[in-house]
Amino acid sequence: MLVHKLNLLFTNPFINSLPEDKVKENYQRQVEHAAFSYVTPKATSSPSLVAMSDDVASLVGISKDDTNSDTFIKVFSGNELIEGMSPYAMCYGGFQFGQWAGQLGDGRAINLGEVEAKSGTLTLQLKGAGPTPYSRTADGLAVLRSSVREFLCSEAMHHLGIPTTRALSLCLTGDHVIRDMMYDGNAKPELGAVVCRVSPSFMRFGSFQLPAMRQDSTLLKQMVDYCIRQDFSHLVEGNNLITKSTYLAWFNEVSERTADMVIDWMRVGFVHGVMNTDNMSIIGETIDYGPYGWIDNFDLGWTPNTTDRQNKRYRFGAQANVALWNLCQLANSIIPIIGSTEELQAQLDEFGRKYEYKWHKMMASKLGLSPDNFNESNDSRYQQDEQLFKALENILSIVETDMTIFYRLLAQLPLNKNTLSSSVIKEHFDACFYEPSKLTEEYTNTLLNWLKEYQTRVNSENIKDTERQTAMNTVNPKYVLRNYLSQIAIDKANLGDYSEIHALHELLKRPYDEQPENEKYFSKRPEWAKDKVGCSMLSCSS
Repeated sequence: MLVHKLNLLFTNPFINSLPEDKVKENYQRQVEHAAFSYVTPKATSSPSLVAMSDDVASLVGISKDDTNSDTFIKVFSGNELIEGMSPYAMCYGGFQFGQWAGQLGDGRAINLGEVEAKSGTLTLQLKGAGPTPYSRTADGLAVLRSSVREFLCSEAMHHLGIPTTRALSLCLTGDHVIRDMMYDGNAKPELGAVVCRVSPSFMRFGSFQLPAMRQDSTLLKQMVDYCIRQDFSHLVEGNNLITKSTYLAWFNEVSERTADMVIDWMRVGFVHGVMNTDNMSIIGETIDYGPYGWIDNFDLGWTPNTTDRQNKRYRFGAQANVALWNLCQLANSIIPIIGSTEELQAQLDEFGRKYEYKWHKMMASKLGLSPDNFNESNDSRYQQDEQLFKALENILSIVETDMTIFYRLLAQLPLNKNTLSSSVIKEHFDACFYEPSKLTEEYTNTLLNWLKEYQTRVNSENIKDTERQTAMNTVNPKYVLRNYLSQIAIDKANLGDYSEIHALHELLKRPYDEQPENEKYFSKRPEWAKDKVGCSMLSCSS
């Protein structure tokens, strides 16, 4: 018998508003004319709590006393249901690496339901809680290493100010899961784990693409209308009618949110790694932390995903182009309910221009330039800034340069009434270069000339050094979840030591602060991590 615990109020609008799968048995199959299937999480042998986020618990209304209870561990490891929960898996499709993959769905995610929270309705979702009708040939489970990465990165991204799903908890299951991490025939047992993810919505681009591909216009319209009323309610007219103009406004806002999200990724050096349309949140959140990675040395061509290593479809510098491609596929899927293509095409045509403008504004902020003096209508200044920004990216790519460290050092460089000489490269920026032996005279002069141009640009706005440093340090983080830091935490966790998970969780709550007590985390990637599995090479099981 279900009892009321944890003081969570479930309203479950998703399952109450959309059609369900009529088949109740939990086995892998094609599910049609339905938005979801009811499914129960798999019980585990000996669940235990590894880490949790106090502020996410508070966000959903769980008290401190409740987070310390056995009920909390049982519920968020999938071993117990409480009053109001109606667990289900969502049905959706997607384009994977540019090819239509058909039905995908929540293969290892189970939604416990939607709760009323301080900020509105939030969905609680368990990742790794067992098989669903959408698991295909997989087991629906997750391992500790991937769960640590999901938990830490979700929270790190939030505190960086980037839209993202959140992570409430990370639990061990007490069971082992067989995984072939690099898909090379070396499968082995690993510790099983479950993460509870939290978001206003887990709907993806693929939620609309699957019914569109199946020519199920009834379900397609139901899905879009629900999404608008639930997550974009400000677009609904006063009479509560959804019209063609509402659909166009919705698509425009989805495009804007997607562009803003990718801009933030580029700002901090985050590479998603697998931007398939089933991994694209319809509300513009970063979702599905699989083979992601953080740029150490600046490299627009880098991808952390071993599956993508040859074609580099999802490389760092291609993320905006992929976002546009994904939006094109989303636009194609909603043509049946709009009835024409012209307006959608016009919005897609605008995406590139809007993104470029947002990128320019982001780069200006990274360099501490005043946003008041950044105006697209000032064509001459706009073009000069574009050359300045592009030149910097080219320079950072010549010699392996740590992106995070470079921008923090640049913020500290005195530019007011200061004559720059070649010695400043070695004296001020030495800590950000991975291969100092490659700092040739030609390179040094190239970087020095850029610094002088930058200095002229800063002084033309009469920006004081202290003001510039403060401005730059609010958008250029000092601490990010570097891949090798995650791996250290994972290696310790596999031995039963969770101290590094907790340390990183606390560190990354204040990524822009100096935190002198944590200076050891403000350092370049160590040489041992350059080609280590888990640090530079990650698979979709990571």
